[in-house]
Amino acid sequence: MSLSMEELAWLRNLSPVGAPPASPGNGAADDGRAAALGHALFFDRRLSAGGQVSCATCHDPERYFTDGRPRAVGLAEGRRNTPTLAGAPWFPFLGWDGRKDSVWSQALSPLEAPDEHGLCRADAVRLIAAAHREPYEAAFGALPEIVERAAQGPPLAAPRPAAACERRAGTAASEAERAAIDRVFANIGKSLEAYVRRLAPAPAPFDAYAAAVLAGDPTGGGHLSASAARGLRAFLGEARCVLCHHGPLLSDREFHNLGLPPAFGASEGDPGRRLGAGMARVDPFRCGSELSDAQRCPELEFLDAEQDALQGAFRTPTLRNVAETAPYMHAGQLATLEEVIDFYRALPGEATTGRRDPLLSPLDRAVSAADLLSFLRSLTGPPPDPAWLAPP
Repeated sequence: MSLSMEELAWLRNLSPVGAPPASPGNGAADDGRAAALGHALFFDRRLSAGGQVSCATCHDPERYFTDGRPRAVGLAEGRRNTPTLAGAPWFPFLGWDGRKDSVWSQALSPLEAPDEHGLCRADAVRLIAAAHREPYEAAFGALPEIVERAAQGPPLAAPRPAAACERRAGTAASEAERAAIDRVFANIGKSLEAYVRRLAPAPAPFDAYAAAVLAGDPTGGGHLSASAARGLRAFLGEARCVLCHHGPLLSDREFHNLGLPPAFGASEGDPGRRLGAGMARVDPFRCGSELSDAQRCPELEFLDAEQDALQGAFRTPTLRNVAETAPYMHAGQLATLEEVIDFYRALPGEATTGRRDPLLSPLDRAVSAADLLSFLRSLTGPPPDPAWLAPP
């Protein structure tokens, strides 16, 4: 099957994945010592109230770092679906609503969330001092004595609400101690990002096909079935998927209101990006903050958090390994890829929050769902290096 010049240009845009971009504000992002610490912390259940939850609880390596649930379940069920970590460093804003501007900043949110890990910052620092001192100090230098004093206290057996953490920090620690705790806490996030950067999506059959076609073989080296090749052409053409799913992660890395139904059990719509954009600008762990290793932050500098189109909009997810990361959408509203295609074919109902993105139009009935599914399945590559997929 010969592709047009326009289709070949899109193919160059979609493959290969390549190396992740530089991290905003994390000087240890590509430090192997920080990655080793992050690897250990990722699987450590002690990094939660009562030792019940680790990062791997929701980001299961055997499920391409998702959990197979509509909505994440840590200490309790949350409101959002667990996105894959494979490819996360390519996104300028993290979370379904983009409330975080880096992987290291995003990694810290679940630790303090009462329905996820349920920790106070001092509890996380105490764990570093007690169980991860050597790898921490190898990556970030010696833990200052002031941090160890501030982190002293009884073991955490139950999640503390954010207000209780604030009261404890305000009464039990001086300003200098609080600043030191925040610095170590930020380094926990930076080590977790260094680990996540080792989880880049591996080349898939689609990438082998693209490489062969771009090298001059119109058959793509036989790496795609005839159905998947037809699905690719539809993806690039009449199905219009590529308008939002482009780039090596097959995501425009932007935010769109699809007019999805509310999450099961939700009483009202989710404001999505309209809320998340404002939160990103004031986050204490954002790029350019005192805890950041970079002060020039163009993504935040040019972020307009007041656009009406952001209401009810959510991040375009990567399609890498998409066949292995069900269910789909920001609250797991659609259980299968077949349901996703049916949704785009019908575009049912009206948006419950904001307005559906005018870029969307119903998927042409002539487009074969079977061919699109074959193409989407060709985007699954092998898991990352097995050395990173189990506790060290």
